[in-house]
Amino acid sequence: MLLAVNDAVSTAVLAGRGGGAEIFGVIDLTSKVETRIGAISLGRAIQFVANASVLGYDVRGAMVVYGEPGTPSLRVWDCEHLWAQYGGALLQP
Repeated sequence: MLLAVNDAVSTAVLAGRGGGAEIFGVIDLTSKVETRIGAISLGRAIQFVANASVLGYDVRGAMVVYGEPGTPSLRVWDCEHLWAQYGGALLQP
């Protein structure tokens, strides 16, 4: 069952990777202030969240919101998994 859910999410993300997304819950560790990142493609949002910790951000509470209302948001683990699995393919148009 879990595999089917992950496959459905992966399929939806790959299909919508060029669509718009917003990232909430990112903390800049230098200023200790939440940084909202909007108007970014879904693929780039996944890339950012998956790699943000090395850039000086705390993304433990981050979520990527994309797609139609009601689409489940992506959490840090989802982004790390999708980036590890698909990498640069998420950045292709």
